[in-house]
Amino acid sequence: MPKEQLYRLSPRRPKPERLGRLERWDRVRRAIRTWWIWLAVAIAAYLTGYWIVTLIAGVLSFVFYHTAPESHPAVYALETDLDVESTEFPITMEGMTGMPLVPGNQIALFNNGDEFYPKMLEAIESAQHSITMEQYIFWDGRVGRRFAEAFAEKARAGVPVKLLLDAIGSSTLGEIVLKILEAGGCQLAWFRPIHWYTIVRANHRDHRKSLIIDGKVAFTGGAGLADHWLGQAKNVRSWRDVMIRVEGPAALVQQSGFAQNWLQCTGEILTGHEYFPVPSPAGNVDIQTILSSPFEGIGTAGTMHLIALQCARRHIYIANPYFIPDARLIDMLARAQARGVAVKLMLAGKHNDTWWARQNSLRLYGKLLEAGVEIFEFLPTMLHQKIVIVDDAWASVGTANFDNRSLALNEETSLCFHDRALVNRLHDIFIADLERCRKVRLADWKRRGFWQRAGEQFASLIEDQV
Repeated sequence: MPKEQLYRLSPRRPKPERLGRLERWDRVRRAIRTWWIWLAVAIAAYLTGYWIVTLIAGVLSFVFYHTAPESHPAVYALETDLDVESTEFPITMEGMTGMPLVPGNQIALFNNGDEFYPKMLEAIESAQHSITMEQYIFWDGRVGRRFAEAFAEKARAGVPVKLLLDAIGSSTLGEIVLKILEAGGCQLAWFRPIHWYTIVRANHRDHRKSLIIDGKVAFTGGAGLADHWLGQAKNVRSWRDVMIRVEGPAALVQQSGFAQNWLQCTGEILTGHEYFPVPSPAGNVDIQTILSSPFEGIGTAGTMHLIALQCARRHIYIANPYFIPDARLIDMLARAQARGVAVKLMLAGKHNDTWWARQNSLRLYGKLLEAGVEIFEFLPTMLHQKIVIVDDAWASVGTANFDNRSLALNEETSLCFHDRALVNRLHDIFIADLERCRKVRLADWKRRGFWQRAGEQFASLIEDQV
């Protein structure tokens, strides 16, 4: 067997330490979601004449088969003294993810819709050769119509405008926006529309939020195009989020991600300087753009996070709305805290827009709090940015959540950089947001009532899908 032959031709070495020990309920939950068990129940019910049971078990078998995680993540702890400030770290990250470190860029960070939407519209209006957008959420409303009008105006001026929208995330786009885009001459394609003959691939979604102008300027981050991102995150109607703008050669990496998915959905190959201009430096920042896709089987976004977290030496700051780590990530964060790393998690609180995600996140607080990890819940509104900061030396801003859907099932984008000034800027943003958070106490978490705990266990049955 392959495992038996692993060390046969080399000196024996200690068995690597495995991350993420599964508890009893984890194993029970996995058994409940095992598709072939329900198929066996359906067959047995059919043979004994229980038709209703046959139908229910058959449906469950079908659903669990097509929603089972397909990734093959790293399960062993790093056996290295590598840290994020070493010269080997970016080379290792590049080698393990297959994503290049691109020099010569300029970066700007924007807080909340009142900052980043005007900058995005300004970039659209400046386009001369092409506009491409890969977007999970594009909804009707003030924001949606304003962007549609901007796209249409440039298309009428002769600039090619190609929009790739996720068929589930942007399903509420609406006829008014579509008519604006159509009248302007924009091209629009849907990523994985749902049909009976495409159900087997419906679980893989495009969660990227990339806007690329002339192949030279690119935006990404947590925000889609919808009204609830307007404002400055001071009340529940205005979500808290961060977007990042890249100017320089690294914009071509996001363009490449768009082009590959556009080819998959339309059959069209993008060519020429309109989309892929000759790279020219715009600054002095090196950027690694992580394009994660479920077809790789290992989830590049997950690999990136695993390496960065295990290399932390002083602190780990994470801001994320849908925090549902698996046993490996929980183990990794607990180990980091045990070796003296200050781990702070800033998560969406009671204003989380997804009940399922909220319950699954709450359920997992205990192990982290017991390990000494500090957890803070954002109070004013829905917290939606996706930020990781390690040792004030490395940081990531992007679209990926800390859940199985982002790390194994979705198309995602994350921008990583070592620039000290930019990392410090993110650090300041994180600390400022902490002032609007409530710290979660272990004693309070343990006092959760019976129905709260029951809801968490019920929600955990689909933790891989939220």
